[in-house]
Amino acid sequence: MSIDVFSADEQDHVTIDLPRWSELCRRSLEDEGVRGLAEVSLIFSDEATIAELNQRFMGKSGPTDVLSFPIDDEPLPSGRSPDAGGSGPGEGPELEIPQLVGDIVICPSVAERNAVEHDCSFDDEVALLVVHGVLHLLGWDHMVDEEAERMEARERELLRRHYQSRTS
Repeated sequence: MSIDVFSADEQDHVTIDLPRWSELCRRSLEDEGVRGLAEVSLIFSDEATIAELNQRFMGKSGPTDVLSFPIDDEPLPSGRSPDAGGSGPGEGPELEIPQLVGDIVICPSVAERNAVEHDCSFDDEVALLVVHGVLHLLGWDHMVDEEAERMEARERELLRRHYQSRTS
């Protein structure tokens, strides 16, 4: 039983260490209570792609640093699945269907600009965006001050546990 993070680098602005960011994503999901078979996509995209997604799904123009797309859990049908095998009801292998948690899309070129504004390294900014994206997938939000403070505290805790800056 494991959490699978499917990662892809679909931009050519900055070199991305996919295994490093996938591991941070996986560990953050585990700390947030995701158990069993689960799948998340972590995609690093160019500005044009994330700007299109930002407009289409958020109604905002221009590129952004991170977008999260949670996949709502729908109850699975009860009873025996015809494709599960076996010779009759109640027989055959038990299949565990992975929980599809969702997709996180990060734009490295926006993250690079944000790192300068936030006076941190590019890696520090990407680490924050990975954790921020995970929390959004799991229902965390920052629309009101109290929620923002809780989310930021949780981000700091997850980063403290699972991320080590290469510049420190």
